Amino acid sequence: MIGATLAFRPILDPAPIGPTGWWLLLIPMALGVAMAYKAVRANNPRAWVSQVLVMTIQIVVGITLAAFAAHVMVEWVAPALAGP
Repeated sequence: MIGATLAFRPILDPAPIGPTGWWLLLIPMALGVAMAYKAVRANNPRAWVSQVLVMTIQIVVGITLAAFAAHVMVEWVAPALAGP
């Protein structure tokens, strides 16, 4: 029973990478999602690698643009709507 209490709990105890390096996990996460999705949806197994790379890039760019849009909304648009 002692071993079960010392186990790594990824939801309750996130990886100790600090407040500045968390965004580095975006690329492996996007790659894993793309690999799993394209393993089921790819029509041609020979094109799987290129499809995975394209989808990984799409995910990373999409999340980056969404983060930039959220930053613009919070830092510039919301204060402008609040008034002086």
